[in-house]
Amino acid sequence: MRIDDAEKQDSLMMTSPAAKTIQIFLPSGEPRGVRIAEFTNRTVQVIVVPRSDLVEAKQRAELDHIAVYFLFGESEESAKPIVYIGQTEDIRKRLNNHNSKKDFWTTAVVVSSRTQTFTQAHIRYLEWYCLQAAKETGRFAIANDVQPGMPFVTEPMEADLLDVFETLSVLVSTVGYPVFEPFVNKSTNSETFFIKSIDCAAEGDFVEDGFVVLAGAIARKEITPSGVDLIEPVRKLLIESGVLVDQGTNLKFTQDYLFNSPSRAAIVVLGRRANGWTEWKNSSGRTLDEVYRMNGDDQTSD
Repeated sequence: MRIDDAEKQDSLMMTSPAAKTIQIFLPSGEPRGVRIAEFTNRTVQVIVVPRSDLVEAKQRAELDHIAVYFLFGESEESAKPIVYIGQTEDIRKRLNNHNSKKDFWTTAVVVSSRTQTFTQAHIRYLEWYCLQAAKETGRFAIANDVQPGMPFVTEPMEADLLDVFETLSVLVSTVGYPVFEPFVNKSTNSETFFIKSIDCAAEGDFVEDGFVVLAGAIARKEITPSGVDLIEPVRKLLIESGVLVDQGTNLKFTQDYLFNSPSRAAIVVLGRRANGWTEWKNSSGRTLDEVYRMNGDDQTSD
């Protein structure tokens, strides 16, 4: 290997995420039922409990341990998916309570230690840290009414718990809930795309989950007649949720926001029906379609 090739390989190894192996166990054989996910060489485990399978899940020995837990769901009144983050010494009792009192959630994700090494101090710190991390990423609306203060832990314990957090964040994302992942991974070479006209100016990134319009984007306030039914309800929800603010002559994004497609992002910015694959362009003027779909063998449009 030449020296420059070796240096390139070393650089790649330093910047690329480490490969990981995760084991997911399906107790009932149902891929969308109760699932238990873990790294085979770590003690942290995640138990996914669909609300419809709560009775079955409560029979599992994995719920014998004290835990940090997440309730995930959606609401027509929220522009984002919703998460509630808590901790408990009796997860069965707590889930029963949430089942009778909270409507929004469809899935609980429970994080515990296979070796029962978590203490009350551990889970209180993890609850607090998870709430801070979830607020920082902003992917989910947080349903907690009470925000706990930072609990005291020793410096060595904090170091261990930050390692635990890294593990649980990967596991929770793997089972379908990227609550701690930023919309745009700054460590990758993601390309920014733009929409610019007289009355709007927006930047965004094409990501795994859809298309992210970045904070500070300016959207055209006026909606064309043909797009009212499509755009007005989305904008209304975004304004009520604080994602968009009315500045009089235009609308401004106060935070990064993930749309499920480039076109949905484009229509909200432009105030009219639009094909996002051709409206979003990079700094060289190439469309999203040209960058991501026309370079491959399959050039079908969708």
